Amino acid sequence: MKAPVGIILAGGQSTRMGGGDKCFKTLGGQSILSHVMDRISPQVADLALNANGDAARFADVGLPVVPDSIDGFAGPLAGVLAGLDWAAERGADTLVTAAADTPFFPPDLVPNLLLASEDMAAPLVLATSDNGRHPTFGLWPVALRDDLRAALTDGLRKVVLWTDSHHGRTAHFAGSDPDPFFNINTPEDLLQAEQWL
Repeated sequence: MKAPVGIILAGGQSTRMGGGDKCFKTLGGQSILSHVMDRISPQVADLALNANGDAARFADVGLPVVPDSIDGFAGPLAGVLAGLDWAAERGADTLVTAAADTPFFPPDLVPNLLLASEDMAAPLVLATSDNGRHPTFGLWPVALRDDLRAALTDGLRKVVLWTDSHHGRTAHFAGSDPDPFFNINTPEDLLQAEQWL
């Protein structure tokens, strides 16, 4: 199998952080997004950013910005679909997603997702930790992008409903303090992340 490409999901509205792009908030002297990019870049063959609105605000990031193709903030699955379309343009078979607000995710995320996908005709794996499934961290097959597009057009928004319908698997990542998939949603979360860092 070819190495997967990756997309960082930054398409949310950040309402609990007061709006704007929370991935630009500073953590340990650099943006949360920089932490995420540093973790995911070595694990994928190519990398893009899924974000909506004016792409110029990400000009300094150095990544292609891929907006949702489904209107109306349709949630993480819309970002996954945008990533799958971008991956298809690159001739990739699989896409790995990572959330832009989750700076501590495992440095071995991709190898373990790939390991869990062995023998799957359409590799579809979500990350789990002791706190449950993390639907914004997964391995997705480009071959199912039209199926996903149809599901989103029909109103589906829950990631796990779609992955379960395609017999998706999980890859478990241990650790609880902090949870490797701790995401920064509020100013309090940012303070907590600073302490852990």
